[in-house]
Amino acid sequence: MVSDGRGRPLTFFLSPGQMSDARGALVLLATLPTAKRLLGDKGYDADWLRGEMKARGIRTCIPARCGRRRPSRHNRKLYKKRCRIENAFARLKDWRGIAMRYTRCGDLFLSATVLAATIIFWLPW
Repeated sequence: MVSDGRGRPLTFFLSPGQMSDARGALVLLATLPTAKRLLGDKGYDADWLRGEMKARGIRTCIPARCGRRRPSRHNRKLYKKRCRIENAFARLKDWRGIAMRYTRCGDLFLSATVLAATIIFWLPW
C-alpha cells in the first residue's frame, strides 16, 4: 500500500504470500506519486530500491535488516511517523470481511479493500 503523509491509502497491490515486500514495491514504483520521503519497514531494505528512490530524488527512511553487512542509517524520529501507515491497516481491519478475508478470490478481496479504504479515508463524514 502506498499512502500519503496523513496515512490515507493511495495505491494497493495484492501480492502472493511468498513474495517479499521489496519485490512488491517494484510493482508500485510505476504509480508512485511525487514525494519527498519514503518510509518503509525492514522488508523494504534493498539496495536497488534505495538507488531507485535516490534517482527520483526521494529520501528513504528504511531501517537496515539485522544480517546486513553494511547497515544503512535512518532517521529514527521520522521513522516513528510510520505509525500512521500501521494505523491505516488497523482501520481497514475493522471491517470484518477484510480482517478475516472471507473472499478467497484475490480480485474480490482487493476490490473489498479498495471499497473500504474509500469509505473510511476519502468520503467526508
